[in-house]
Amino acid sequence: MPDVSVENSTQTSRMGAFARFGAAVGLANLGDGIAVVAWAWIASLLTRDPLWIAILPAALRIPWVFFALPSGILADRMDRKRLIVFCDLIRTLSYGVAGGAMMLSLPLAEPVIDDIGSVSLYWTLLSLGFVIGCAEVARDNAAQSMLPNIVPSESLERANGLLGSIETVGNSMAGPALGAFIVAIFVPLPFLAIAFALLFAALLTASLKGDFKTAEQKTQAWRAELMEGFQFVVGHPMLRVLVLITGFWNFFAEMSVIALVLHIQENLNSGATTYGLILAVGAIGGVVGGIAVAPLMKLFPTGVLAQWMNLAAAPMFLLIAFAPGPITVAAAMFFFYLSGIVWNTLSISYRQRVVPDGFRGRVNSVYRLFSWGMMPLGLIASGAIVRMAEAPLGRDIALTMPFLVAASGVFLLAALSWRPLGRGFR
Repeated sequence: MPDVSVENSTQTSRMGAFARFGAAVGLANLGDGIAVVAWAWIASLLTRDPLWIAILPAALRIPWVFFALPSGILADRMDRKRLIVFCDLIRTLSYGVAGGAMMLSLPLAEPVIDDIGSVSLYWTLLSLGFVIGCAEVARDNAAQSMLPNIVPSESLERANGLLGSIETVGNSMAGPALGAFIVAIFVPLPFLAIAFALLFAALLTASLKGDFKTAEQKTQAWRAELMEGFQFVVGHPMLRVLVLITGFWNFFAEMSVIALVLHIQENLNSGATTYGLILAVGAIGGVVGGIAVAPLMKLFPTGVLAQWMNLAAAPMFLLIAFAPGPITVAAAMFFFYLSGIVWNTLSISYRQRVVPDGFRGRVNSVYRLFSWGMMPLGLIASGAIVRMAEAPLGRDIALTMPFLVAASGVFLLAALSWRPLGRGFR
């Protein structure tokens, strides 16, 4: 007969560990949410060129191309808790330096349409953004690989749904709203606030008890370990489908998110507060999506749910492009984030369940190399599309072109992946 007291003690311990883990995720994503507004908005204070504006936040995403694979090896070789703490401390220091650089550069020169107002500050922020991005790659990979060691397999959807809601509140609701408020008070303040949030996140993660190393001891060369991760993904039909869908979906999503900055400023004649509130409304949709995953899985087959969530972003992009005002954009962002969180929860939970613990970091890194590596390409493509369309179409129409291209791309992506998703989740 099982010892009920031992089972209850184990369950309580797991709940406490997940609560601290979730709180650390929340603080880290609060910082990331402030950064959503801070990087793009500060870029718009240094230049009005859409391509230069897109390149600055892209610096945080480019490391997913160069550092995703090594981060997977680190996550499979190191204690994942210590790796997360180290990365959050690196980001804390970098954001502190960025805030100091901003203060030393005040007052900022008036931004111009085809040049950069403060070249030294721009390149300083660009360099720090790359360092922050590298640390974020390693941190996120380790955290996603570590979750199955905190919660049991049968609870992964629920845990990922809750974490998705927590991440969305911080990353897209509380963070952007707070970022929009404090950037209007004092331009360097968002970077300093992010530094404090990440510091407390590191302390919470450090408080977790237990051994978060993989059981398998690695004796192979790094190249051989990387090949194992590649071979696992390539040899698994459903993982191949999921990585391609997520990569192209992120490409189109990032095109639209960066285009939203100038679209709101110039086409809708609104400021930082409105921008932050629109992202906050979108985040509410993400929270709803995270909570609704489990009930939706009881109502619909997983494959059907994945198919429709993959498609849902396309009409939302069209709605943003032709929106008469900020309220319509906010409504579109609500459903965009809702569908995105549901999709991510289904995809991540599937991957965590089918990948063995000893491979999880490397498989996650291969997965994220493409899925997150497409993000900076989407940011840069968005600025390039606006720049090319501006002369023949006019600036107001050119600013809507990234949304139209993204909508077309998502429609095509959903059509090509409809049958594989239906079969794979079955």
